[in-house]
Amino acid sequence: MSRIVLKAILGFVMRVLYRPKVEGMERIPATGPVILAGNHVTFIDSLFLSLVVKRPVYFIGKDEYVTGTGIKGRLMAWFFTSAGMIPVDRDGGHGGVAALMTGRRVLEQGKAFGIYPEGTRSPDGRLYRGRTGIARLALMTGAPVVPFAMIGTDKVQPGGKGLPRIAPVTIRFGEALDFSRYDGMDRDRYVLRAVTDEVMSEVMELSGQEYVDIYATKARAAA
Repeated sequence: MSRIVLKAILGFVMRVLYRPKVEGMERIPATGPVILAGNHVTFIDSLFLSLVVKRPVYFIGKDEYVTGTGIKGRLMAWFFTSAGMIPVDRDGGHGGVAALMTGRRVLEQGKAFGIYPEGTRSPDGRLYRGRTGIARLALMTGAPVVPFAMIGTDKVQPGGKGLPRIAPVTIRFGEALDFSRYDGMDRDRYVLRAVTDEVMSEVMELSGQEYVDIYATKARAAA
């Protein structure tokens, strides 16, 4: 119920203020497990994606978003969980495994799971090398991967901070990718890299971003 209320209110506000252009929505299966994999340029990407996709989309998020205290903490927890965020402690030594297993559980329940293969927001608007967790999820579950691109959300919230601004937004979905030809090869690192690179190539085509073949975390640290 909270998801329906949040989507109704924010969806109305979004349509009035931003009038987002959505392309390729019909490429998202109406039922069954599906991985939505895209670029990540600002904090509110997940919110836009969750509001435009007709079926519920679930994401991994930092558990600190839902562990606050007081009225503000409770409101934040309600907001993020209603938007589809599943809190996971990603800072610990097993954070990556926990995120992977959570995504697998969501997909095995026949739901839609949103993921940003870069692993973090782009530090400069370019598209960075994907982490192979997206490939492992696809091969472990057999779920199709629908690539998507967020275009313009970095103008809405530059740097991922501050109050959102009014700017044109386009959300573009590509054709679903089927990796069943690699069934049973989810531990082959060459296959995982090939699958991940194929997904990122599709995202690059959809977004029009310049591609950088290093991890975004490395680029952020260098900056």
